[in-house]
Amino acid sequence: MFNKSKIFGSIAGLGFLFGIASNVAIAEMPIHSSEQTNQFRRIEQPLVLKVGVTLGGLGLIGLELWWFVFTKTK
Repeated sequence: MFNKSKIFGSIAGLGFLFGIASNVAIAEMPIHSSEQTNQFRRIEQPLVLKVGVTLGGLGLIGLELWWFVFTKTK
């Protein structure tokens, strides 16, 4: 069905990719003390992004339910 080395390789590759992306995002953040405040600022997110994250989460929940509930053999 699935090759274990391909699955582990894909997971490692995604971890490496996200690790690089987060380091780039941290490097671009301003460190000026005048810009830092103790209050949260509202960040407007595009509707497409909100819908995509919601659908992705629902898809993962559905996959988990399918895996643990509906694949049991009788």
